Amino acid sequence: MADRGGIFAGDDPFEIARTWLAEAEGTEPNDPNAMALATVDETGLPNVRMVLCKTIAENSIVFYTNYTSAKGREIEGQGKAAMVMHWKSLRRQIRMRGTVTREEGEEADAYYASRSLQSRLGAWASRQSEPLRSRQSLMAEVAKVTAQKGANPPRPPFWGGYRITPVEIEFWADGRFRLHDRFRWTRADASSPWEVARLNP
Repeated sequence: MADRGGIFAGDDPFEIARTWLAEAEGTEPNDPNAMALATVDETGLPNVRMVLCKTIAENSIVFYTNYTSAKGREIEGQGKAAMVMHWKSLRRQIRMRGTVTREEGEEADAYYASRSLQSRLGAWASRQSEPLRSRQSLMAEVAKVTAQKGANPPRPPFWGGYRITPVEIEFWADGRFRLHDRFRWTRADASSPWEVARLNP
């Protein structure tokens, strides 16, 4: 086992990640759960965008989106993704990559119901990633959906969660003179034990 201690100590990388996120919630000015999500299209060309990590579970992380969006289509096509959470206030980051599956049961329903009414209606109105004629046309669609769905819209069938189950996690912390601390956790699959290695900066 690598010579880990301090902020890197522990036998469960997801618990370490939850601890770091909790610390970031007290120091980051906006969206401490923001993460850059990377996917690839059918040609192998990568895409990256910011999304919000909503759950760091026992063996995975979960975010939510429109399944028909560009990222949704790329995830469905490849079944894999990578992400990074970076906190300037802590001078730390976490990277993960692994396989992706849908989260569209009770957990997705509960999260959708917890969102503001405007966000729930917006999920119905937006054809995410498709060309949009104007903002006015989008707002007209929101008004139409509001009239149709009312004050308690159900979760759209095309909207829900994705669960990344990583086979690699890297914890990084800034060091003096750019001599950073890096620990990479790797495993063959979700049921295999983790191996941890310290990496050069």
